[in-house]
Amino acid sequence: MNTDTLRYRLLDAQLALAREKQRAVILLLTGHAVTHKGEVVNRLNHWLENRHTEVHALGPSSEEQARPYWWRYWRRVPDRGRIGIFIHGWYGDALFARAERRLSPGAFQDRLAEIRAFEAELAAEGVVLLKLWTDIGRREQRRHLTDLQQDPARAWQVGVSEWQRHGQHAVIEAIGRTLRDDTEAPHAPWQRLPFHDPAEQLTRVGRALLAALEAPPEPPAATLARRPAESPGTPSLGRASAAVAERLDKVAYRERLANGQARLAANAREVARRRIPVVIAFEGHDAAGKGGSIHRVTAALDARQYRVHRIGAPSDEELALPWGWRFWRRLPADGRIAIFDRSWYGRVLVERVEGLASEAQWRRGYGEIHHFEQQLLAHGGVLIKLFLAIDKDEQLRRFEARAATPHKRHKLTDEDWRNRERWDDYQAAIDEMFARTHVPGAEWSLVACDDKRRARLAVLEQVNERLEARLASAV
Repeated sequence: MNTDTLRYRLLDAQLALAREKQRAVILLLTGHAVTHKGEVVNRLNHWLENRHTEVHALGPSSEEQARPYWWRYWRRVPDRGRIGIFIHGWYGDALFARAERRLSPGAFQDRLAEIRAFEAELAAEGVVLLKLWTDIGRREQRRHLTDLQQDPARAWQVGVSEWQRHGQHAVIEAIGRTLRDDTEAPHAPWQRLPFHDPAEQLTRVGRALLAALEAPPEPPAATLARRPAESPGTPSLGRASAAVAERLDKVAYRERLANGQARLAANAREVARRRIPVVIAFEGHDAAGKGGSIHRVTAALDARQYRVHRIGAPSDEELALPWGWRFWRRLPADGRIAIFDRSWYGRVLVERVEGLASEAQWRRGYGEIHHFEQQLLAHGGVLIKLFLAIDKDEQLRRFEARAATPHKRHKLTDEDWRNRERWDDYQAAIDEMFARTHVPGAEWSLVACDDKRRARLAVLEQVNERLEARLASAV
């Protein structure tokens, strides 16, 4: 087709994408230096309705360096109905870091595994991935660099880094081959773009984008990772009791509470000084006391250091983006503390039991959760996961007390009663969650909560122990 026809069809397809809001599209261009990537993207953006596109050419900011690596890309994933264009993106990071030996061979392979997991998660959530590698031969690259340098109008495009990439041409070619081979997938295929004049390259990119818009690849099939062998330390509601033999009196409670909070305050100050990010995830039975426990934790903290995130039904903005986005965007900067009142585990608990997620989605959720948590740990963060448990009779007593107390009635909802009717289904889902996600560095702590005072002290103890273990380590 001629250029005008291509342009009109591409615009029609983009407007249909924006109107239907069923998918997002990511177009990523990476490869050799001085292959017209910037010029092609500028022209393509002029072809498209740029109110529905966003272009990213990233260098890591201090804000991004203070969070796990993938945070910078998760926060830029386009909404459904939009096209995100990345120049180099996550592939450029891996490619050039390996070429410059900032990534060891093993670390490079680890990064490629992370890329595969990231792209599989995006594709499963309705993001169409189009990946283009720009080719150029070494001699042709040198001629092009020389021509650019001798042209006063274009000489600004050539600097030390472009000549450095030319000197690394053979290395980049070899690394690029490995990179493409190891990240090729039906839902995230590579296409190679030979070096031509910008108009010809624009046409090729436009055709590839049109094909992706009109006939997107199938998302990856849902897979469930092998269930890990259950260790003796893995929590289980089936083996544990939420009940306590003796309730704690108020005087002893207040004394121990003050000591635990003073200890937490000191630990939090050291965490801030050493710039260690901390994530505390609270899950538990309805009416188990998550809110009260969170208040006892935050009472020991400087309000400038922490933020509490209450996770409920997703907003319209969150529904327009992949499921993991709402949690990645809330990760704390180095030295800060993020507290989640409910968390990403809703995928394999309430969403699973209530049918809010398909079986394919919640089964896939285990792998996505593992990838998310491992990225936090790899960044040097502390992850504390607390499950607050009460028995069924105690839950009923608390529900009835809330219903009878005017200033507590707002805590009791129809959803709470409905969840109670499916108690056994939730118990089974919780135990499977423990079995699949209780791993080194991301262990669960099961807190018996029939006695609220003992439970709050146990929460403080668990948080303090985990922070002190991290502070005592050499990492």
